Amino acid sequence: MYLWCMEFAEAKAKFIQTWGTLATQWGVNRTMAQIHALLMISPEPLDTDTIMAELQISRGNANMNIRDLMDWGLVFKQLKAGERREYFYSEKDIWKVAKQVVKERRRREIAPVLDVLEELKRVAPDSAEAAEFTKVIGNISRVAHFADSTVSAVLKTEETWLVNQFFKIFT
Repeated sequence: MYLWCMEFAEAKAKFIQTWGTLATQWGVNRTMAQIHALLMISPEPLDTDTIMAELQISRGNANMNIRDLMDWGLVFKQLKAGERREYFYSEKDIWKVAKQVVKERRRREIAPVLDVLEELKRVAPDSAEAAEFTKVIGNISRVAHFADSTVSAVLKTEETWLVNQFFKIFT
């Protein structure tokens, strides 16, 4: 019986494309995610020229997205002795990657909203409209704080515990 086997180059391209599409759901742009995917599956750190050639992107696009990946804590720079070029690599542990994405999204999205909600809760309820506003903001704030606490708990958990809890739900 013959089993169809995908060629490595085709599988690699499909993974990079799929990771790029998936990551847009996490708030990461497609090219940034494609660079991340390439670095995750690369056995060795890659320089910018190699990344540009592999993904057929411009130097500016590569540099900007590598810098963003470094800001997110997903990609790291490595210097090689005797070389002027900078090389980049990614964390290979997908659990650590997922936790880092959650941590960054929390810092960039949830924390600023919580700050604004705290400020808005200080409105003096001097009319029926202001009282309703304060009530709604308070309710939104409670839900946002619950979400933030849940994210904090997930970030503090170990992978094995979380996976075990997940499987208990479905068994």
